[in-house]
Amino acid sequence: MNMGRLKLQSFVKTIEEEPEEPEITSSNKAAISCMINSEIGAVLAIMRRNVRWGGRYMSGDDQLEHSLIQSMKALRKQVFMWQQQWYNISPILYLQPFLDVIRSDETGASITSVALSSVYKILVLDVLDINTENIEDAMHSVVDAVTSCRFEVTDPASEEVVLTKILQVLLACMESKASVVLSNQHVCTIVNTCFRIVHQATTKGELLYRMAVHTMRELVRCIFSHLPKVEGLEDFVANRVSVKSEIGSLDNEFNFSVKQLSNGNSNSECDGQLPSGNFGTTAPTSMNADVVDENGGGSGKESRPYDLHVMTEPYGVPSMFEIFHFLCSLLVVDHIGISPRSNGMAIDEDAPLFALGLINSAIELGGASFLRHPSLLNLIQDELFRNLMLFGLSPSPLILSMVCSIALNLYHHLRMELKLQLEAFFSCVILRLAQSRYGASYQQQEAAMEALVDFCRQKTFMVEMYANLDCDITCSNVFEDLANLLSKSAFPVNSPLSSMHILALDGLIAVIQGMAERIGNGSHGSEQAPVSLEEYAPFWMVKCDNYSDPNHWVPYVRRRKYIKRRLMIGADHFNRDPKKGLEFLQGTHLLPDKLDPQSVACFFRYTAGLDKNLVGDFLGNHDEFCVQVLHEFAQTFDFQDMNLDIALRLFLETFRLPGESQKIQRVLEAFAERYYEQSSLILANKDVAFILSYSLIMLNTDLHNVQVKKKMTEDDFIRNNRRINGGEDLPREYLLELYHSICKNEIRTTPEQGAGFAEMNPSRWIDLMHKCKKTAPYIVTDSRAYLDHDMFAIMSGPTIAAISVVFDHAEQEDVYRTCIDGFLAVAKISACHHLEDVLDDLVVSLCKFTTLLNPSSIEEPVLAFGDDMKARMATVTVFTIANRYGNYIRAGWRNILDCILRLHKLGLLPARVASDAADDSELTSDPGQGKPLTNSLSASHLPSMGTPRRSSGLMGRFSQLLSLETEEPRSQPTEQQLAAHQRTLQTIQKCHIDTIFTESKFLQAESLLQLARALIWAAGRPQKGAGSPEDEDTAVFCLELLIAITLNNRDRIVLLWQGVYEHIANIVQSTVMPCALVEKAVFGLLRICQRLLPYKENLADELLKSLQLVLKLDARVADAYCEQVTQEVTRLVKANSTHIRSQMGWRTITSLLSVTARHPEASEPGFDALVFIMSEGAHMQPSNFILCVDAARQFAESRVGQSDRSIRALDLMAGSVGCLVKWVHQTKEAGEDAVKMSQDIGEMWLRLVQALRKVCLDQREEVRNHAVSSLQKCLTEVDEVHHAHTLWLQCFDMVIFTMLDDLLEIAQGHSQKDYRNMEGTLTFAVKLLPKVFLQLLPELSQLTTFCKLWLGVLSRMEKYMKVKIRGKKSEKLQNLVLELLKKTLVEMKNRGVLVQRSALGGDSLWELTWLHVNNISPSLQSEIYPSAEVDGNNNATPPEPVVSEG
Repeated sequence: MNMGRLKLQSFVKTIEEEPEEPEITSSNKAAISCMINSEIGAVLAIMRRNVRWGGRYMSGDDQLEHSLIQSMKALRKQVFMWQQQWYNISPILYLQPFLDVIRSDETGASITSVALSSVYKILVLDVLDINTENIEDAMHSVVDAVTSCRFEVTDPASEEVVLTKILQVLLACMESKASVVLSNQHVCTIVNTCFRIVHQATTKGELLYRMAVHTMRELVRCIFSHLPKVEGLEDFVANRVSVKSEIGSLDNEFNFSVKQLSNGNSNSECDGQLPSGNFGTTAPTSMNADVVDENGGGSGKESRPYDLHVMTEPYGVPSMFEIFHFLCSLLVVDHIGISPRSNGMAIDEDAPLFALGLINSAIELGGASFLRHPSLLNLIQDELFRNLMLFGLSPSPLILSMVCSIALNLYHHLRMELKLQLEAFFSCVILRLAQSRYGASYQQQEAAMEALVDFCRQKTFMVEMYANLDCDITCSNVFEDLANLLSKSAFPVNSPLSSMHILALDGLIAVIQGMAERIGNGSHGSEQAPVSLEEYAPFWMVKCDNYSDPNHWVPYVRRRKYIKRRLMIGADHFNRDPKKGLEFLQGTHLLPDKLDPQSVACFFRYTAGLDKNLVGDFLGNHDEFCVQVLHEFAQTFDFQDMNLDIALRLFLETFRLPGESQKIQRVLEAFAERYYEQSSLILANKDVAFILSYSLIMLNTDLHNVQVKKKMTEDDFIRNNRRINGGEDLPREYLLELYHSICKNEIRTTPEQGAGFAEMNPSRWIDLMHKCKKTAPYIVTDSRAYLDHDMFAIMSGPTIAAISVVFDHAEQEDVYRTCIDGFLAVAKISACHHLEDVLDDLVVSLCKFTTLLNPSSIEEPVLAFGDDMKARMATVTVFTIANRYGNYIRAGWRNILDCILRLHKLGLLPARVASDAADDSELTSDPGQGKPLTNSLSASHLPSMGTPRRSSGLMGRFSQLLSLETEEPRSQPTEQQLAAHQRTLQTIQKCHIDTIFTESKFLQAESLLQLARALIWAAGRPQKGAGSPEDEDTAVFCLELLIAITLNNRDRIVLLWQGVYEHIANIVQSTVMPCALVEKAVFGLLRICQRLLPYKENLADELLKSLQLVLKLDARVADAYCEQVTQEVTRLVKANSTHIRSQMGWRTITSLLSVTARHPEASEPGFDALVFIMSEGAHMQPSNFILCVDAARQFAESRVGQSDRSIRALDLMAGSVGCLVKWVHQTKEAGEDAVKMSQDIGEMWLRLVQALRKVCLDQREEVRNHAVSSLQKCLTEVDEVHHAHTLWLQCFDMVIFTMLDDLLEIAQGHSQKDYRNMEGTLTFAVKLLPKVFLQLLPELSQLTTFCKLWLGVLSRMEKYMKVKIRGKKSEKLQNLVLELLKKTLVEMKNRGVLVQRSALGGDSLWELTWLHVNNISPSLQSEIYPSAEVDGNNNATPPEPVVSEG
């Protein structure tokens, strides 16, 4: 047979294949012979000391010596004579004499002790191994001899020595290389013998007892360390079942029993023989009997012996099974509860501790190998775990700790097969004992909490609890309950912080850190879509295709959890209104639109939290649908092989049995029908099950109702149930068993409603074992964060609260660090799974601990902060989170900024946190953008106009500390103060606050937006009146930070711009006096424009439009900053002129420049910018031409500064004509838009000359004259620009004539003081008129309106001829006018424009001309037109005027 034994053949083969050891040399062989010889001598010597063995001589041929001595002497002769190799010598030859001495009941304790020592020496010196001749018989003989050792007891000490030697030899047998040849029977015998010695030792010396216990542990270690090498058990299990009925009680050597002995020691036996009876524990065994009986053939009957053949095979699973079962049976107790009713366990906890220790050792060594052996696994699943559940409630913390250690080992090795057992252990043991409300002592609570923390330190424990139990509708929410327990247990409610709180915190943080470590190992957590049910499917039948593939089981468990949650909500609705509850479940597709009995029954069966009274009323209702639901409900139970009372208990635990007899009858009929289907061994039909069930309910009421005085007896119960089994009586033993079960344990017909964690009882355990057969496979998770998002969402709130409270109450640095680790882990998980609300809550909690948000009532807050380790650690943690996980902070930015502002007010921030944050980016410009921009807005360029700020920065605070103002002379700070201040500075350095803003370009859009909004919120609304300096300082600082992040996020300026602009606009428009805030706002705005214009051309208009805010400044504010603003605008123009393309943008720029024209300090840089734009038309564009001309006019008219600047401005205006010429050439090449462009150029030219006309009226002579010259240049040097005739007519009317008229008026109406040397200006002006007129004469003469134009020219000459300057006519001017007029008339004559066409007076041009000319100089006509010419030309026909004006 090959049934569950060691792989002996392969083991032997392995040894044979090893490199052969050197042959035993003759010297080694001799050494062994000498050793055996010396042992023989030792035994003979001790025997001779005894008179009995000293020397026996008998008459005749009888032996002269005792057979024991003779065999020793014979061995002594042979030991040196053996020639073959030592391993070819049968060990029986040299062991047998010693074994005979051990077996003999004639030898005393001292002789037996020496013989045992000799055998021990032979075993431990490796004389024997698996290749030794006849090793099996030798090993069996040793075990048989030692376990049946007999000797005479002379004194207790010698007896203890012998027992100690026996332990040594038996252990040596198991530790020997040859131990693999021992049979199952012999191994069991060894263990049984050692256990008997353990039991005996309890009445003997302490040393023997400890030696015996140690030996038992070593034996178990040796035996179960072989389990991984044992072959499979399939044949063994099948065979074992078949032979149970054939094999009776075998030899007691290997049949373990736990019967109580009447006499537990051998001192009364005269010969000192080890009793052949088997010893058990002193613990009562009635609980075990009850469980076995109730189980109806459960694991209690597993102790039946194997057949003799199996037990004689080399040892393996059969012996291990018997030993393990025996160890489990040592744990049987009468009653163990949280409140010990007797102090039996309290007095003697050694026995259960001993058994638990051996069991733990076996599990540690066997490990996962138990999974390959169903019989051993079944023992663990049922009997061991059942006893662990009972012992787990022991009042002894030692026992509880050992139970928890075993449970942890079982979880580690065998959790795949212990799903429901683990659920029961946590629900009924850990969760009950870890809370004081269930009556547990502090020691129990601490032991349970320690165990729970150990479990939490297993990386996958909580994930697997969640996946396997919380996501299973038939299981409790163990993960949720454990997480809540840890959170609540960490709360020090109205009490100082204790070790229990720290322990719970450790567990909580272990869970959190496990989640944090899984981040980055691959996760589907953040990618998983929310679960929803689109259509109805039976929720109790949801299955998974593959429980080992995360792609299958992750969606499966998430779907199950969703269903479970919806069922809980449905239960809540049902408890308020059953009808609405069912309708709600129909709406969520958990019940079909048309209700069917099965779905409602499964809702009642598998949903936790239902009101059991309502369920009972529904099931007991006579309505047909309710009756169908009742029968379907009963079908959900598994009563296979269950006793009737157990089945009835389980059935009635799920609802409250209605009080009406008819309802009770309906309920019990459904129960009886289902019970009979599955357990019909004794009952004749289902009616028997119904009657008996009803009878049990009546018995239960009778026995446990205090109002019933006369209780039903056994005979009464049996008599009441006569002849109900198809006319026959049920077996008396069966009925008595039912009676006593009800008597001892009441059936509760009103189950507790949500009373917390139920205590495990036999019926529930049996139900659990039935469920184990049907439950879904255990899901083993790996190191990836599949479910962490869902889990963390459940526990994050309580976790943050718990860690915060502990951190608040803690006083030790190691506790602080533990809490900080927890905070950082929470932050990491929140960020990874995009739980922004959780991260915000964490930040809010942490900011409270920084003490920075507290009202400043402390005299020296900087020193207080330096002395407060908790505050410093919290501060560093807050900013660590802000720097690492800022992407996922939302509302929390406000709290972080509050901390930053507080540090700023205390002067603890570096002086230029915000400035540095923005300036850093200036040093790195994009390639191709030219040289980097210099920081034009640094403190060196911009002295503050507002209130001087108090000293800030790290050194500033330090200097304040060194000069603390007191009434007495200044004292030096103490060493403690200096150390505290140094700690403060180091803390701030660790925070890297500036990184938040310099690295803001990496923040996600939403987080960045929230940061900007928080800055605006923290700055507060600007006040029109004078606010406090502190408020202003805060607003300035916030504005600096806002500008910094704006500059650092130029690629996302669209996101921020609206808020930034509105904030700056509020400041600008509400400020009426110069101050630091408006200064920072204005120059910050300019700085943003400077920096962003090169990169954001699509936003150029928006950016430049924002500069119009500067124009809205209050006059006092504008005046204070005008020069600096102009300098900045100048820099902006010089750096970005190529990026300003729109008219709107240029309008803003030129408006700002124009404003400066009349400002003493600002006009110079303003004009410098204008020169940059207009010089040689470098940056002139059609979009800015008119605007620049107008700005130049403002500077030309401005009397600020020297006249030279006005003249330069006029030169710029005159020089701009070149741009028009250039554009005309470009227009000719453009083609399509030429007409429109020509019109635009004409309009620009007209605006230019109009602007010059205005300057021609300037009071300053040189400016006035230069303006006229410039105007003449603009009018005469545009030959290449072909303006429309109408445009020239407009020019004469609006520019030339108007200028001449205005100058004339000024000359006649103003004093010489106001306008010096007007004569010279008039001279320049009047020269301009005929020059322009004659240049345009060929074109203008063709116009129908030419006559009108010409008369206008004549009228102006006439006026200038007659003008009086300072009361008298100007001779110079008169001569000039005559000369110009004559020249004009001659030119007109030569061009044939002015000729007489008709003698009849029809020639209006001719007549009107001479009419005006005669008024000026009557002789001119005769000079230009002598009579001959006049007459000769009278008949000449002049050309007809052209009608068209274009």
